Amino acid sequence: MAARLTGPPQSRAAESRVLAELPGWAAPLILAAQSAGEDIDAAMRLAEKYGRALPRPGGGQTAERWAVLAAVAERNLTVARVLEAHSDALAILGEAGQPAPDGTWGVFAAEAPRHRVDACQSDLTGVKPWCSLAGHLDSALVTAHVGDDRQLFAVSLRHPSVTVAPPGDWVARGLRTVTSQPVRFDATPARPVGGPGWYLTRPGFAWGAIGVAACWHGGAVGLQNTLLRASADREGDLAALHTGIVDAALYASQAALACAARDLDAGRAVGAAGDVLALRVRAVVADTVERTIRQVGHALGPAPLAFDEEHARRVADLELYVRQHHAERDLARLGAAATACGQDAE
Repeated sequence: MAARLTGPPQSRAAESRVLAELPGWAAPLILAAQSAGEDIDAAMRLAEKYGRALPRPGGGQTAERWAVLAAVAERNLTVARVLEAHSDALAILGEAGQPAPDGTWGVFAAEAPRHRVDACQSDLTGVKPWCSLAGHLDSALVTAHVGDDRQLFAVSLRHPSVTVAPPGDWVARGLRTVTSQPVRFDATPARPVGGPGWYLTRPGFAWGAIGVAACWHGGAVGLQNTLLRASADREGDLAALHTGIVDAALYASQAALACAARDLDAGRAVGAAGDVLALRVRAVVADTVERTIRQVGHALGPAPLAFDEEHARRVADLELYVRQHHAERDLARLGAAATACGQDAE
């Protein structure tokens, strides 16, 4: 049975149907994720064990990949965050036609003022900011400056020339154990992955961005589950209103992801078309997430945020995670791209 993004399970039977629609290997992953909490070591073990089973995006089973990520995120955003990043690194290596050695992987591509990594004959030197889980990962794909361009490199984070800063500045209340910190490279040996500029121009760059949105969607479905359980005990138009707003928003988010998966697998999401598709899908899903957080908060009030550990953690996790969407800046990019497409069509 083809995997698809589904709505919320409202009973044990519905939960079984959701799992039945996913590949058989995914059921133990989802059940383990549900009980992992914020245990980052457990999340890392699950990512390493199941990351290679996720189909690569654009290979004919994109819907299955995103459905699994969403199902994991519905139950545990910490595990989903780690699994998505690890599996994205494996997909990038596959896209480059390179093997992915065993161990856990991350992707360090952020840039920041006063932080820069330069490559000299495949040795990396400098400081990379915003390196998620650098103290836990075995290896990473790191972007570095090569002249006026940037290039991707595979690096062992266990090499003695790598120094990971302590996560003392990490004060996040969401995704508390998925820490990010700077990493210093001092003539660290690295292996090129693709040529200069390849990382940002490859089709998979946009595809990976949509995979993150699938995790956001799953996290919002988890909030919807809480709302539906609470609404079952309430009567009146107001409870129905909040439930209806969330249901419609999640339907749009689900439809955007399903359509995008078909476009990827049909070869319609490459080049500028892939970039626009990613911007559109992420905008739809991010809006759904923010709408869901708002409506669930309005419907349920402060009580679950104060007394329900799982709900409060999910809200905090999702609020931080969805900020990977750059809000108005990404919408401005989408508007510019849509304008250009309209002009080209004239």
